[in-house]
Amino acid sequence: MPKAKYEQLYQFLKEKIESGEYPPQELLPSEHTLIAELGCSRNTLRRAVAELVRVGYVQTMQGKGMRNIFQPSQQTTFTLGTIETFSESAARNQQRGTNKVLVFSSVEADARLAEKTGFAEGTPLYYIQRLHYLNGRPLIFNHSYFRQDVAQGLTREIAEGSIYRYLENERHISIINSKRVVTVEKATPLDLQYLDMGDCNCLAVVSSHTYNSDGVMFEYTQSRHHPNFFRFQDNAVRRSSAHGRPEEK
Repeated sequence: MPKAKYEQLYQFLKEKIESGEYPPQELLPSEHTLIAELGCSRNTLRRAVAELVRVGYVQTMQGKGMRNIFQPSQQTTFTLGTIETFSESAARNQQRGTNKVLVFSSVEADARLAEKTGFAEGTPLYYIQRLHYLNGRPLIFNHSYFRQDVAQGLTREIAEGSIYRYLENERHISIINSKRVVTVEKATPLDLQYLDMGDCNCLAVVSSHTYNSDGVMFEYTQSRHHPNFFRFQDNAVRRSSAHGRPEEK
């Protein structure tokens, strides 16, 4: 499914910010200038800017414009507030990302698996173990379960590339929402076998429940990350109290 115009514009502006073309802490070109340069409508631009605000790249100021508040990172940064594929994250961080499928099998959710993943008992699932490499180093170990009726036709070969690209372009699935929990866990023997852990004995673990446009949970993934090479970021916004003033601490 083609990306909406505002999503393309959001990615375009985001890349300009990340590349330094729009300097940190400086104002971006005015709304009028961007509309003229990019040939877009005011509504499209504002939807793209809303996304940049949401992920913490710009801050809008009434009557003044948009200020670039992006902070570059020396570590590979994964975002919690955006659904992004591994290959998209690697490209954004200007690194070479590759995948290796260790296990691809069909399973049926039993009571234990249903409790762990949130799928109903008896749901046919694809179970996939994948290693993600950055610049040749195995640094992420994923355990994924996909509903077979949603990810119909998924193969080991497809999983070696991008599962989301297959779901969006071939199955025409709209991937809408992902609920995530981040924990720190002790490395398992399987982690130590496959990941380049060095002296580390724990990992950052992101557990995700992901939903399509019908509100159906079609994926559960536990993504296990080497702690020395990854940073997760989000953008927090302070909400005013019901009386219009920030609550006192």
